[in-house]
Amino acid sequence: MTFFDFALVGAGIAGASLAAELAEGGARVLLLEAEDRPGYHATGRSAAFWEECYGGPELVPLTLASGDYLRDNGFLTRRGALYIGRDEDAGELDAFMERFGKTGATIERLGREGLETRIESLREAWTGAVWEPACADIDVAGLHAHYLSRARRAGVVLECRARVSRVAKSEGVWSIGCEDERGFAAANLVNAAGAWADTVAQMAGARALGIQPLLRTVAQLRTSPAPDPDQPLVLDIGGTFYFKPEAGRLWLSPHDEQPSAPCDAAPEELTVAEAIDRLEKVVDWKVEAVERRWAGLRSFAPDRLPVYGRDPRVEGFAWFAGQGGYGIQTSPAAARLAAQLLLGLDRDDMTRGLDAALYDPARFD
Repeated sequence: MTFFDFALVGAGIAGASLAAELAEGGARVLLLEAEDRPGYHATGRSAAFWEECYGGPELVPLTLASGDYLRDNGFLTRRGALYIGRDEDAGELDAFMERFGKTGATIERLGREGLETRIESLREAWTGAVWEPACADIDVAGLHAHYLSRARRAGVVLECRARVSRVAKSEGVWSIGCEDERGFAAANLVNAAGAWADTVAQMAGARALGIQPLLRTVAQLRTSPAPDPDQPLVLDIGGTFYFKPEAGRLWLSPHDEQPSAPCDAAPEELTVAEAIDRLEKVVDWKVEAVERRWAGLRSFAPDRLPVYGRDPRVEGFAWFAGQGGYGIQTSPAAARLAAQLLLGLDRDDMTRGLDAALYDPARFD
């Protein structure tokens, strides 16, 4: 049996990016994926944008630290983002400016005139916004493939249809068994299992951290008129919708966060209908058809910050989980930071300004 330095559970963007970084740091790495192919769940169902303020001020450093890597490798296409509000939302828009004004994010307060130049057929009720010009679309599939390719070139062994069913540790070695009776051995077990993170932790004898999967719904609409392809991502400052153009269609979400068990998430018709109702209160467009609908699980720790690093109680067990909806946009810096922590390496230019204590699993002890 081949012995690995690190066995990672989950080959979505989290596992793929961390596997590449660990292997390039000299480790022998095994990447275990339960499904037929990597990225079937959250990674493959992303709304695909890089937005500086997404996730809160504590996440901005990770997002900004990842930006140059994503841009330099061609994974970002500039779009811009608008957080919009009505007269009664002016206080929330001002609070947003105050909350993110000193984080390094580029934001600007706009009035109705600034909105009209950026959104066609906007209804009169919407009178103010925060403009974030750096927001960009992410080539999620390309980024995920990039990390899988880097991992493969660095010697990572990827095993698909390898659903972990049991783990045990003896004399410093993890024995990992899968449902199909395959077995593996590693010195370190890394939990990159997304919605299944607490399940994997409990298998390993670690304390579940309360990482909760939340269902997020997206629908692809055909509208009349079709959305301007250069229109920004539009988000409600109150958190009840967002939408953006995509290949001549509109991607719309009601920004839902429905608690869910770990599963192959599916959208509900009522949720899609609610999203369309909210859209029609924002723009004077006719929805001609719902062409696609899907749902994914975004998994959050209780404080809604990611969990990176070694478990404080179980030696040889580490976390790379709880990344919510921002795991893709922060993946370059997050994976680099986690690999440095796990391998005991010095920080580099990408990670030097990051506060690892914010994301340490020991904060829940």
